[in-house]
Amino acid sequence: MKTIGKYVVLGLLGRGGMSVVYKARLPVVDKIVALKLLSPHPVLLELWGESALREKFLAEAALTGSIRHPHVVEILDFDFAGGQPFFTMEHHPRSLGLLMGEGLRTDGECRLLPVEHAVRYGRELLSGLGRLHRAGWVHRDVKPHNLLLDDQGRLRISDLGLSKLRGEASRESHPGLIVGSPFYAAPEQEKSPDGVDFRADLYSAGVVIHRMITGRFPEEVAGSPSRWHPEADAAWDAFLSRALHPEPSGRFSTAEEMLAALERLRASWQKRKSRFCELSASQRAGLPEEPEDIPWLARSQPVKVSPEDAPRVLSCDRLWRPLRFRHSNRLRWTGDGALHDPGTGLTWQGRMSVDAMSWQDAQAYAEWLRSVRFAGIGGWRLPTVDELFSILDPPLLSRAHCGATPFDRGKPCLWSSDRRSFVSAWYVDVDLGFAAWGDCSSLFFVRAVGGPD
Repeated sequence: MKTIGKYVVLGLLGRGGMSVVYKARLPVVDKIVALKLLSPHPVLLELWGESALREKFLAEAALTGSIRHPHVVEILDFDFAGGQPFFTMEHHPRSLGLLMGEGLRTDGECRLLPVEHAVRYGRELLSGLGRLHRAGWVHRDVKPHNLLLDDQGRLRISDLGLSKLRGEASRESHPGLIVGSPFYAAPEQEKSPDGVDFRADLYSAGVVIHRMITGRFPEEVAGSPSRWHPEADAAWDAFLSRALHPEPSGRFSTAEEMLAALERLRASWQKRKSRFCELSASQRAGLPEEPEDIPWLARSQPVKVSPEDAPRVLSCDRLWRPLRFRHSNRLRWTGDGALHDPGTGLTWQGRMSVDAMSWQDAQAYAEWLRSVRFAGIGGWRLPTVDELFSILDPPLLSRAHCGATPFDRGKPCLWSSDRRSFVSAWYVDVDLGFAAWGDCSSLFFVRAVGGPD
């Protein structure tokens, strides 16, 4: 059993040029954390030297620890192990990158997000960046995988290792050294990473928002970005054009100014939304209607499936979205706290679990429902991904956006009974309409499915 200081290492979360991040557990209280340890790559060690890297790592810890903001990740502890510094943070296994479906290869299409989600995450990102900027720091590596999502789905900016203090003399001026991520970095950052100001972060935020709206990077979109999203209008084109201006002087000057423009887009959407909600779910998403009399035969037995096999086993596309939606889905209250779906014959727990919980606790929760015979049913269990797919609407402008939904607001991610590995399992985001896998210690909600005792 590997330990770092008083923490027990449970697995590797990621590795960068300067450090390595582990999933770790604090004994006795059994708290899961993300532990970041100084462990530089040999090439970086040769370029900068051990003393400079240690100084930079300590500066990252000091910056992260000094910022108190709901949309910036928080440090829990700092210490040394074997002479090397490390710090711990809250463990948030989900990120905006995972939500969008951005894989190991950054390029390629990702999931479109509804306008309300894109605005929400954009607002939270700009709010967190504003706090960093007011403290004098430029992040320089804003990208979806550095934007974590906590248990309540709130965005938290992380990975401040490349951050630069205004006026700071930097050590990064080495030929060929890239600071930031090529797909998200501002043009001036690629040319002179030491000379950028806050507007470089705003450009990166613009790329993130563009990708949520179009599913693609700016250079991959021909014509107006709004043409790629059924909920966007021409006002989005003007907003993104300014956010992504190649010259810093042509962009928003502050995070607060960009946030105010995003708020105006949100207000405009609220006025237009009622027209969309008058359409059926299929019309809103641009999908054909499915006749009501087509049966949906959902697999009830759990399986173990790898991400590579998921499209075949789970009947989904490469972004793990179901190949078809039951647009005719009609969940009906039974009068005893349950919902019945006549199309599949399945009976569902009427309200999702009050608390988010690990996959193991989700199994125990289903057992508790069985023991108390909730709604008079003794056969409660976790549903399969197939069964969860059967209660989805098309993701863009689903019932949740139009006020008529059987789902509890703020509880989009539901555990399934299907496993990915010994330590991970599949869940379904019922709000955005896709499956994904998460570490079994991740905290998601439960909507159990009932059956015979």
